Amino acid sequence: MRVQPRQQLLEIWQAVIEHSYRDGEWVWGGRDGRNSISDAEQLLCVFGPATAIEQFALDSPERVAEDVQAALKPLGGVMDIPLTLLEAVESYLTTYTDKNGTPIFAAESYFRGQPEDDLEAVNPQQLAQPVVDSFAISLSLALATIGFARQFRKSLKRRSSRAEIDRIEAMASKRLSAAMVGLLRSFTVNIFDKDSRDGRALCRTVNQRGLSTRKIVPQIQETLREIRASLRDVTMGSGAGVADELDHPDRLFECGWSWGVVRDAPAINTNQDVGDQLPGAAEPAPYIYFTVVALDAIEALFSTRTRQLGLLNEEQLRLAQGLQLRWDLTQSYWSKIAVPSGGGRWPLEDIPWQRTTEKESEYFSLHVSSIVVQDLVRKRAGDADLDRVGKVLEELANRSRINRRVFAGDQSYLLHAPGFPINLRGSDELGGPQLVWMMSDFAPLLLKRTISLAGLLGDPQLRGRMLALADEIWGHLDSRRLLDDRRRGLWDQPKMVFEDYEGLYTEPSWYHTKRVVDCLITAAEVITEPPLRSDELADLAGDLLSEAEHLYDQELLKGSPNGGYAMQMDLQALAAKLKRGRSIRDEKPGTASALAIDVLLSLDRFAAARDDLDGES
Repeated sequence: MRVQPRQQLLEIWQAVIEHSYRDGEWVWGGRDGRNSISDAEQLLCVFGPATAIEQFALDSPERVAEDVQAALKPLGGVMDIPLTLLEAVESYLTTYTDKNGTPIFAAESYFRGQPEDDLEAVNPQQLAQPVVDSFAISLSLALATIGFARQFRKSLKRRSSRAEIDRIEAMASKRLSAAMVGLLRSFTVNIFDKDSRDGRALCRTVNQRGLSTRKIVPQIQETLREIRASLRDVTMGSGAGVADELDHPDRLFECGWSWGVVRDAPAINTNQDVGDQLPGAAEPAPYIYFTVVALDAIEALFSTRTRQLGLLNEEQLRLAQGLQLRWDLTQSYWSKIAVPSGGGRWPLEDIPWQRTTEKESEYFSLHVSSIVVQDLVRKRAGDADLDRVGKVLEELANRSRINRRVFAGDQSYLLHAPGFPINLRGSDELGGPQLVWMMSDFAPLLLKRTISLAGLLGDPQLRGRMLALADEIWGHLDSRRLLDDRRRGLWDQPKMVFEDYEGLYTEPSWYHTKRVVDCLITAAEVITEPPLRSDELADLAGDLLSEAEHLYDQELLKGSPNGGYAMQMDLQALAAKLKRGRSIRDEKPGTASALAIDVLLSLDRFAAARDDLDGES
């Protein structure tokens, strides 16, 4: 891969600190101003790698690498860096908690008005509405903070310092619980008649063989039978009480997350202090974008790190179980819709994906692809199915002009900047115009999914093709860095790639920079995995080692160990290489082959030298 995670992350860290830490104070805000999402993204540009990549760990001062410390030098020494970062987290948690002690999950400056509306005319209460994006990123930040604080606490000796760390951890835990409750109240099951607009759109998406509605509807219902039955077990949050409607023979459904707490969502019964559970206003229908955001965040709740560090208390584990049930059902639903059983073309391959709202966008194809990959991994699907998803990602890169030339009059760049708008239905219930959410992270999201898919493929050629695509996407993203030398590691400057785009920025976008950091974390995880094992290469390594060992034994039989000290040392070195080759043959057959070849070449030099001596005599 051209993507070099360590080098790039260190460069990003240096730029983040230069921009965010001045005169001993953490400086908030970027291109979009301050809100509960942007400020969390700014923190996670540092906390993400520090808690996800072992080589970037900052919570154990004795393990901090020299180049990592150098990148964060403005924050102080190895003991100062964690304290300064935790102080920034404390500032964030305090800022986004209201006077009643209720965590704030508003998007504020991330909301957009309709093209004909002035955002200044929007009702301030509208901008204060909680959104799934904030629940999701707060969950990520809270888990990172709790784990970071617990590990760093072990390095502190002063009781007062430990007490301060405990207080920050308690604040993060409260926000974590509130975010989990918010996600439970934002989940929804949308049930509609087969002949409605939504029903016709769903049938059209699934129906890739031109079947009649009379035939395709029973097929969809049979495909979703188990999911429909399991949804009856949803007893917490906005998905409850849908059993009777689901059983209607003329009804279809979809499940996932709306853009915020849905209208009429009941309060969650919990003994955790989560503050006030305010009424929701979001349309009780899933949005693919927010569904994927929620799925990615919820996955961290049952990750290895969360379990090993015991980051959740007993009540949070109960809430997490409720979210995991919804995670499982949602993953299965969208995967079954996108990749139904039987032959023929997948609906996922019919680009662009069409929502039941009849909107079409390559964005939706990309989001559904990520869900499908997760489900294929869970089912342990083979490379053939994963490769089909890979071809979808390649097509999306072509359509979005990431690896194709932008020609005169081409407006494909609008997918990237300003992005694709989502109308947030229900956001106007508090008065004012309907709000809009702008998706503009197509390139980093495509890169993340491509790298993830490459890491799952077992066939070296297929994996190489995906890594080549990842290199092309990274080249595109690398060209979109800010021009300012002090902000060289920050994003986003789309005009550097799309000349027709009119915007030119001087401030960093934490929305984009954080997503690039996510890509680099994913790349580091893939690189950390053992290399692919080729059966053919392993067999070749075995044959080479067998020949090398046989010739080595012959050399010993000829009395070479008696040929002097230098010869003895050479033979011992060859024996060590043969032993090493045998020990790694299964996991690193290429390296084992190289060791065997090195031994063979050395033994051949011994034989050639002996032949020369015999010829002279």
